Amino acid sequence: MIAGDILGERARLTPDKTALVFVTTGDRFTYRELDRRAAACARQWRALGIAKGERVGILSENRPEYVDAFFAAGKSGAILAPLSTRMTARELEFIVRDAGLKCLIYSAQCAGIAGALHGAVEIAHWIGLDSRICESDVSYNDIPPGEGPGPRGFEPARCGPEDIYCLLYTSGTTGKPKGVMIPHRMVAFNGYNTVVNWELRGSDVAPIFTPMYHAGGLAVFLVPLFTIGGTVVLHSRFDAPEVWRTVEAEGCTVMFGVPTIFKMLMEAPEFARADLGRLRWCISGGAPLPAYIIRAYQRRGLTFKQGYGLTEVGVNCFSMTAEESARKAGSIGKPMLYTQARLADTGGQDVAAGEIGELWLRGPHVCRGYWNNPEATAAALDGDGWFHTGDLARRDEDGFFYIAGRLKDMIISGGTNIYPAEIEAELLLHPAVADAAVVGVPHETWGEVGVAFVVAGAPVSAEELITFLSARLGRYKLPKDIILMAALPRTAYGKVLKNELRERYLRDRPAEAGG
Repeated sequence: MIAGDILGERARLTPDKTALVFVTTGDRFTYRELDRRAAACARQWRALGIAKGERVGILSENRPEYVDAFFAAGKSGAILAPLSTRMTARELEFIVRDAGLKCLIYSAQCAGIAGALHGAVEIAHWIGLDSRICESDVSYNDIPPGEGPGPRGFEPARCGPEDIYCLLYTSGTTGKPKGVMIPHRMVAFNGYNTVVNWELRGSDVAPIFTPMYHAGGLAVFLVPLFTIGGTVVLHSRFDAPEVWRTVEAEGCTVMFGVPTIFKMLMEAPEFARADLGRLRWCISGGAPLPAYIIRAYQRRGLTFKQGYGLTEVGVNCFSMTAEESARKAGSIGKPMLYTQARLADTGGQDVAAGEIGELWLRGPHVCRGYWNNPEATAAALDGDGWFHTGDLARRDEDGFFYIAGRLKDMIISGGTNIYPAEIEAELLLHPAVADAAVVGVPHETWGEVGVAFVVAGAPVSAEELITFLSARLGRYKLPKDIILMAALPRTAYGKVLKNELRERYLRDRPAEAGG
């Protein structure tokens, strides 16, 4: 049976292998120890009356108890709903109600938000990881260690492939967040297929410093490395010097981050002097990866890959070898095993090699849709099982895919399609440009025109940048305006908040935007 109790299976095979190192405290856990912790957590949920299919929320920074809760969901059949620590209590109220949480686990660092939620929403059980907000709350520390899985400890629930393992809420950059239904089948396949296609090893060691409330924190390396029996080095938060010290001290072999994080790591003084001899490769995801970042890591002798995925289709969907990552720089690679990919035009017909179309994906790594949202599910997941990602891409003659931007970000100016990602890539080639984003704004004559928002690392004028772009792009692609900024607004996972930029521009320059 395909179910998500990967930790239990791995503990059965290699119980004494080191599974987790927690950087904050230095604690080290074997697979046997982690499995017993997860079973104890699941047993506490069951004692509270939380049944299979009921939802348990967790509001916490990265820590071993987060790992406990994630794998307790696989054992108990309860559905875990990780909550963003960057949201306000008011924002989280919607998710709590939408998910119908029966239990909320919270840490001391998030006690302020949890306290505000206490007075705003009805949740049957509250579990404090460190201390309790109310006397009626349960203390996580009161969980008895038990005997582990089995007749004397905790007997895992029988879960089928399509039973929901967790609800991962999207960032909600537009509208309300949507709860992505991740089934047991999807979790298991993420582990198996990533190990095979990325050629992970039982000897691999990977740091996790991205938040575990996000799919990337859970599925890029936690599930795959626990599948193959590797070691995860867990950071409670991202701190660039600490990451490089840990990569060196623990002998990390693979590393994932988003472009913003890789840029901050690159700018840390430790980047130049850390011993990275055991680091086999780095992989970036979550947002387009600027070429200058790739080159900086390559100069340090590192293989640098660009990945691709969505919460809805599994965060690891494409693969490439180390040699291909250099030869096909900028590509996300080829679809993984059992991953079908199409590039479709607006009529749903396949586009030719070299042409841009919307990326559709189908396979066992695709979610079940959106929780309590059949309309959004029907809009994204068609009757043939294809998930319409909303991302634009092209495929070269060798079958390698390249992301061209978001469908909703495409600018139609005078009836011609303009892809912001192309303009952004050219801007980032200018030595003075550190960051860039292009959005479309209304125009009376052309329908839409592009506006570029640029973060400069050295003095530069808008006129200089237009001249620079003029030698590289057709005139119709040139931005109507260039706005210099101190920083671009981004989500926790590095995505630029383009709606915010567009609204800011229209608010500040309404007459210009109209033409």
